Amino acid sequence: MSRPRPRNDEAGIVAVPSTAPTAPTVSAAPEAATPGPSARALAPLYAAGFTTAFGAHSIAAGLGAESGGIGLGLLTFGVLLALYDVAEVILKPVFGSLSDRIGAKPVIVAGLAGFALASLVGTLGTAPLVIGIARLGQGAAASAFSPASSAAVARLAGPAAAGSHFGKYGSWKGLGYVLGPLLGAGLIWTGGFPALFLSMAVISAAAAVWVAIAMPRLPVLPRRRYTVADLLRQSTERSFLVPTLSLAAATGALGVAVGFLPLLGSSLHLPLIASMAVVAVLALASTLIQPLAGRLRDTGRITSSAGMALGLAMVAAGIALLAAVPVPATLYVAAVAIGCGIGIATPLGFAHLASTTPAERMGRTMGSAEIGREMGDAGGPLIVGAIATAASLAAGLWTLALLVAAAALMAGILLRRGSSDIAD
Repeated sequence: MSRPRPRNDEAGIVAVPSTAPTAPTVSAAPEAATPGPSARALAPLYAAGFTTAFGAHSIAAGLGAESGGIGLGLLTFGVLLALYDVAEVILKPVFGSLSDRIGAKPVIVAGLAGFALASLVGTLGTAPLVIGIARLGQGAAASAFSPASSAAVARLAGPAAAGSHFGKYGSWKGLGYVLGPLLGAGLIWTGGFPALFLSMAVISAAAAVWVAIAMPRLPVLPRRRYTVADLLRQSTERSFLVPTLSLAAATGALGVAVGFLPLLGSSLHLPLIASMAVVAVLALASTLIQPLAGRLRDTGRITSSAGMALGLAMVAAGIALLAAVPVPATLYVAAVAIGCGIGIATPLGFAHLASTTPAERMGRTMGSAEIGREMGDAGGPLIVGAIATAASLAAGLWTLALLVAAAALMAGILLRRGSSDIAD
């Protein structure tokens, strides 16, 4: 008589008998090897992840550096920054669900092609209206291929190898975060915003062709009909809510770090290059550790619950260090701690979502989880900025550190108590 399969992510460390090669556990070696041509199939998806990160951060950094040169007021500058994120918040769940209905590949290819077309609009000039239309179009296109790419990575990798592949996917996105501002600055210096938009059009078009050629077409799976009560229950399950909250906390801390670390460096009279290097150190630490964290999860050396709790605890400690001891040396120490923490929590959060979501609604789940990340990305800087205005920057950082620590406790306690490995 066969024993029941373990349903908890934490139960995935037990050995899986050969008679159950498809059990959704994190230590089943046969399962990890299931997606044979995964390297060739997943590589273009990593390129898609790089594209969205590079596009978002290169333009945002360029707008901040060149706002005076192209005549942007603070309000217009803020609107242009927000257009990309607003489009993503509204459209990601829509395109995620669409990828479940028609397949991930056509949504990814169409999204990348749309990103290329929107980028070409940006080559027409530097007027705020032109840049705004381009940014809105880019955000809408990224809303299509970003959650669909995450869903495709989850399905191609399988539950047992989700950590490793999401680690690589996140690593390539991290590389886009690092190179975006640097390459963007060089392109703007060479040919202005039209040169930057043209480079993004070329990159996204190449990624679209690569996905169309190399990525296998995933079959559309039969879908159950869900009632409103079903949707509400699925969105409030621990297996979805806790990882999404962890992703939001990590992304919120990243948003704060990218904005406030250079500000702290400037207030400590560091040179501009030294202040900007702090962000590069953070992004590099996150990029390097994500594949390692994913492999540790897949080999059963760390559970998703413990990994997310550890990563967020490191983030909270780094932020608390900035609040308590704001000196030049601690900026870099905190950047490494925050970067490593984000690099641990992020791939494990996505891997847990991938292993607890039925394949037929993977796109909708990933799109909804991305909303959590966007809310964190916007909410973190807003919380710190508001408290810093009312009290002090240290008070704002302490508040964020406490919120991230609370998310770490939730990840460590609520998921450990149990959440089904395959959601209903």
